[in-house]
Amino acid sequence: MNSKAIVIVGPAFALVLLASIALAQTVSNAPPVAPAVSYASVSQLNGMLTQLEQASQAAQGDLAKLRIERWKTDANSKKQSEADVQSLQRNLQGALPAIIAELRTSPESLPSTFKLYRNLDALYDVMGSVVESAGAFGSKDEFQALENDLSTVEKSRRTFADRTAALAETKEAEVTRLRAQVQAAQTVVNSAPPTKTIVDDTAPEPPKKKIVKKKPVSKPPAAGATGSTTPATSTPTQAPKQ
Repeated sequence: MNSKAIVIVGPAFALVLLASIALAQTVSNAPPVAPAVSYASVSQLNGMLTQLEQASQAAQGDLAKLRIERWKTDANSKKQSEADVQSLQRNLQGALPAIIAELRTSPESLPSTFKLYRNLDALYDVMGSVVESAGAFGSKDEFQALENDLSTVEKSRRTFADRTAALAETKEAEVTRLRAQVQAAQTVVNSAPPTKTIVDDTAPEPPKKKIVKKKPVSKPPAAGATGSTTPATSTPTQAPKQ
C-alpha cells in the first residue's frame, strides 16, 4: 500500500524565505567598501575636518608655550594644570587624528561621527579648565591664545553635534522605509494561500509476472508396438463328409 506525505508551506516559511532572498540580494549588491555618499556631504565634512585640524595645531602650539611654573598659585593647582595640559596634548596628538582618519574613510558613519563629537566634548571640558586657570593665574597672552583655541574647539563641537543629529535622522528614515517594505511584503505573504505539496515517498510495486502453464509432453510408443491393432479372424471349420 502506498503512503503519501503532505507538506504544508505556510506564510511563516514563505516570509523567512523572502527575507533570506532579500538579504542575499543586499549582500551580493553591497560594495566591498563603504557606500558612496553625496559630494555635498563629503565636501562639508572635509571643510569641518580641515578647520578642526588647524585648531588642533594651534592649540598644541599654545599649550607648549605655557609657563605654568610661573603662575601665581599654589603647587597643587599648578600640578593639576600641568596634568590637564599633558592630557590635552596626548589627545590632540594621538586620539583626535585617529578618529579624523577613521571618519575620512567612512564620511557618513554615525558611530565615527558621534565618537568625534564625544572626543571634542571631552577636550572642551578639560581645555576650559586650563583656560580658566590661565586667566586667573597666568599671563594675558596665554589666556587670550587659549581662549581663542577654546572658541574654535567649541565651534567644531557644535558643527559635529549638528552633523551627528542629521545623520541620525537620515538613518532613522532609512530604517522606517525598510520596516515599511518588510511589513508590505509580510502582508502580501499572509494574504496568499499556503502551498500544498504532496510527496510520494514509496517506491512503486513491481509488476506481477504472468504464469505460463507448460503443455504436457507426449511419450513416444514402445519398441515393437504397432500403431494400430487388427482384430483376429477365425477360419470356419468344415464338417466331415459322410
